[in-house]
Amino acid sequence: MLTATLIFVALMASAKAQMTPPATAGAKPKAVATVPIRPALQSPAATAGAMAQGERKAIQSDLAWVGQYNGAISGDVSERMVEAIKEYQKAGGGKPTGVLNPKERSVLAETARRRRENAGWKIVTDALTGAQLGIPTKLVPQQSSDANGSKWSSPTGTIQILLSRRKEAGPATAKLAEREKKEPAGRTVDYIVVKPEFFVLSGLQGLKKFYVRGTFKGDEVRVLTILYDQATENTVEPMVIAMSSAFNPFPVAAGPPPRKPVEYGTGVVVSEDGAIVTDRQITDGCLAITIPPFGNADLAAEDKEHDLALLRVYGARGLKPLGLASDQASNASIELTGISDPQNQAGGRAATTVKAAITPVAGSGDLALSPAPAIGFSGAAARDDGGRFAGVALLRLSGASGVAAASAPAQSVLVSAETVRDFLKANNVNASGGASDAASSVVRVICVRK
Repeated sequence: MLTATLIFVALMASAKAQMTPPATAGAKPKAVATVPIRPALQSPAATAGAMAQGERKAIQSDLAWVGQYNGAISGDVSERMVEAIKEYQKAGGGKPTGVLNPKERSVLAETARRRRENAGWKIVTDALTGAQLGIPTKLVPQQSSDANGSKWSSPTGTIQILLSRRKEAGPATAKLAEREKKEPAGRTVDYIVVKPEFFVLSGLQGLKKFYVRGTFKGDEVRVLTILYDQATENTVEPMVIAMSSAFNPFPVAAGPPPRKPVEYGTGVVVSEDGAIVTDRQITDGCLAITIPPFGNADLAAEDKEHDLALLRVYGARGLKPLGLASDQASNASIELTGISDPQNQAGGRAATTVKAAITPVAGSGDLALSPAPAIGFSGAAARDDGGRFAGVALLRLSGASGVAAASAPAQSVLVSAETVRDFLKANNVNASGGASDAASSVVRVICVRK
């Protein structure tokens, strides 16, 4: 037993000796070097991708206004956006990381805001087409329009913005781009992009630089052209990107605007027995139609194609019909006689006369009136310079049906005298005689819808 115990103790001592390293005098424990694991740095594109699209779009817009970005202001992540951020950072003496820090973002936003304010930047709706545009109103304060488009220009003409429209059978962007390259003559194109849905051209037109963006819908073609002297290049070119991105040639209509509970228009008395012709949309959906001071009127007939309505006032005395002679009216300039909305004349109901020019709308038989008359004139009598009856004026909201509201741009068209006479004849109205004084033959039409 004793021998076995001694053998076991010896074996345990030997095993312990093997497991314990020999000690070396003066030696220190060996330190194990460790390398910290750092997360991979996120790329500028990935950082931008984590933002909301609205914020990316705002950054692109601000970069365009400070002259660093020349791409589409869409909110999409792109290498062009990242490079523009780097260029902006370098221009400010910062490190070009491609990711704006809070201070850089704040300075960029404020700089762009001031430039937009100094230019008078506004999103406007073209009265003729309903197209939406971004316009630097302080740089191009002068505005004019006709049936074929609208124009904004600086006082000296050094900067011009044109929106043109036309009808064209079977349009295609490639064909449209080729036409714009050649018209007007003398254009030198140095940049062109043609996509199925739009085209872009830029270059020189005489001594001016030009930028063109165009598209179509159905047979309607709309083209935005920006012309500017080369001396204004540093001022205008940052805005060109903003104007191009803001251009919405065919806004999606949200539906007809809500009709007013009470709406005012003008009617033309066409017979002594109470027949009155007016705008059909004025009388649409009315619970009651009133012709002051003659009382209530009934809706007798409608022409939906031409937006005419025939009203009847029964038992009224003192009505003075307007002469609708069949002599051919002049299509140069006309006078419109109507009664504007009460808010436009401090509650009054006086008949007033304004001048307007007639311009054929390209590709259609419509006649546009410019400038559009005041709210309330829809249904006004039109006469030429010789006093001959020229038709009835209708006022419309841009791009939508309904009578123009005071806050919205409007356009006006003329229903010809021949169309009015045909409408009355079809409804057995004898309008062969009458007075020549339009002011005594127009009446206010009041529609009450609720």
